[in-house]
Amino acid sequence: MIEFSPELIHNLRAARHIAVLTGAGVSAESGIPTFRDAQTGLWAQYRPEDLATPEAFAHNPKLVWDWYAWRAEIARGAQPNFGHYALAEMQRHVDQLVLITQNVDGFHQLAGSTNVIELHGNLMRTKCSREDVVIAEWNASDDRPPRCPRCGAYLRPDVVWFGERLPADVLEAAGQAANVCDVFFSIGTSSLVEPAASLAHIALQHGAAVIEINPTVTSLTSRASFVLQGASGEILPMLIKAVW
Repeated sequence: MIEFSPELIHNLRAARHIAVLTGAGVSAESGIPTFRDAQTGLWAQYRPEDLATPEAFAHNPKLVWDWYAWRAEIARGAQPNFGHYALAEMQRHVDQLVLITQNVDGFHQLAGSTNVIELHGNLMRTKCSREDVVIAEWNASDDRPPRCPRCGAYLRPDVVWFGERLPADVLEAAGQAANVCDVFFSIGTSSLVEPAASLAHIALQHGAAVIEINPTVTSLTSRASFVLQGASGEILPMLIKAVW
């Protein structure tokens, strides 16, 4: 049983605005391989970094589409874990909770979180590679990738690839949440990938308490206000119970 400090509990009970950043470690607890985990089967011969780029899609769109279809199949076979559900529960106890995620599986929404900012997009959405608009339906065919029903261009996953900028409105919303929050959680993330890694430091600069939940030490650990070492699926439910 983890003992939470009275100061940590006080900060959470007093908080009106909480911002949360989640990374791959949260989804890994649901059995979703992290982006840099060793690939298996057919995909063992490829590096993820060589598939998740605009250049890879331009060179071999079918290969990239099939790889993302494989990743989506894994996600569909998994489900949110206790950490996801605890964050959805936390949302019900504060005036505002903004959940910023680097994950693309949509598990936070499935668990019940509503104010979610997806920094890197969503694996379960598809968009037109030319018009950059989400496409929900398209004509059935054997084409891989399928074609956009609006313009005929290839469809692609609605995710941010290496070499692509994060959408400006998404980045602005995440930065604003870090600017104004009373408490900032960094959960299951290495705190290395920018611009997400800067959000905790923005929160610190504006006087927020920063709580890190991670099984291992990260570049943020020495600066965090509170460090809870372990799996989010174990720590978060206990923290919710202790605070509220």
